[in-house]
Amino acid sequence: MSALPIRARLTAAFAIATALVLAGAALFVHERLRAELDESVDRQLRVRVDTLVQRGAVAASPTDEPEEAFTQLLAPDGRVVAAAGGAPRPALSSHERRRAAAGAIVVERRVAGVDGTTRLRAQPASGMIAVAGRSLDDRDETLASLRASFLVGGSLAILAASLLGYALATAGLAPVERMRRRAAQVSLRGEQELLPLPAARDEIRRLGETLNEMLDRLRRSFERERRFVADASHELRTPVAVIKTELEVALRSGDHAPPVRDALVAALQECDHLAQLAEDLLVLARASEEGLPVRPEPLRARDELERTRERFGDRAAHLSRAIEVRADDGTLLHADPQRLRQALGNLVDNALRHGEGTIRLDARTVNGASEIDVRDEGPGFAPDLYGRAFERFTRGADARPERGAGLGLAIVQAIAQAHGGSAEMLPGPGAAVRIRLPQGRLI
Repeated sequence: MSALPIRARLTAAFAIATALVLAGAALFVHERLRAELDESVDRQLRVRVDTLVQRGAVAASPTDEPEEAFTQLLAPDGRVVAAAGGAPRPALSSHERRRAAAGAIVVERRVAGVDGTTRLRAQPASGMIAVAGRSLDDRDETLASLRASFLVGGSLAILAASLLGYALATAGLAPVERMRRRAAQVSLRGEQELLPLPAARDEIRRLGETLNEMLDRLRRSFERERRFVADASHELRTPVAVIKTELEVALRSGDHAPPVRDALVAALQECDHLAQLAEDLLVLARASEEGLPVRPEPLRARDELERTRERFGDRAAHLSRAIEVRADDGTLLHADPQRLRQALGNLVDNALRHGEGTIRLDARTVNGASEIDVRDEGPGFAPDLYGRAFERFTRGADARPERGAGLGLAIVQAIAQAHGGSAEMLPGPGAAVRIRLPQGRLI
């Protein structure tokens, strides 16, 4: 039940409540009508028994059918002294005769010669026992008709109540749906947008006010984070460059003992890592603030992929790996050359760091868009990365600290989105990422 939508649950609750009310009303009316019909039959039986006691003779009503009613005058031993209507045999058992001899009794059971269930009244009459009985078929038919009416009418009423309940639930949840649609459009990067609030000062309005306050806190937190990242990455660039320069001077200044030289080389590598990290953070901060600035121009896909292969060729050869390019001459891109090379460089760098085998760079035109795939022959992305690989600082569970900060794919996605495109992971074999960009044309 908890897995059902709230509208369905409210409708079901409304229908169940209506069914319970109708069932209670039907039971009350049924039992009240049954009591009144029994009372009417009892009045008729009482009149007949009293008449029999007073006159000492039996007589059936001229309007009764023999199979519907009867009267009997019984001796104490059970013999039928006089009878009228149906029931040719004694209507009372020996136990019932003993009870009737002591006072009036009412019994309801079947009697031979009378249709259906019979209601009997017996009482003492001058040493005899006067008995009158009447079939309850009319009563049972009336009650059966009432039950059928409640069943049909109740079903229609429950259906109508369900439709009404669904309409009321929809109307009641309309403010929530409006808030949901607006929340789907809210961005922490744009202008401050608030969720629409209903006019009524009810629980839904208080929920909307609470969510608006939460959005405001998130915006302030996001803005502080963005400003801190931008300032920190900007301020890091200068001291890191100075340290790198000093280390290079120290490394070239003369002969050093092997441990000292190794320490200087390691420090230079860490400076390069810090410089790249600061640059990456600055790129992401700009993308979060106003969107990454790009200057698109028409580019040939093959030329850009070949340039990327030449850039990483020596490093790939050192690792005994190859980089292959497959692209038609007619495949064009509309992209910022510097940003595109940054995105491709991040993907190839990831493939060299984490992948295995040949790295393939493919470009093609599909449905008016240009697609670039970067794929290697390694084990592929770790399962824990799927669905969140393009988030910042996301790394596989088995990633080592020296293998990067987890910003490469986030930058690739930011660059693709800045061009009006997208980036996505592709299924194996190997690790593969696709960049989709609007198609360009040469001027």
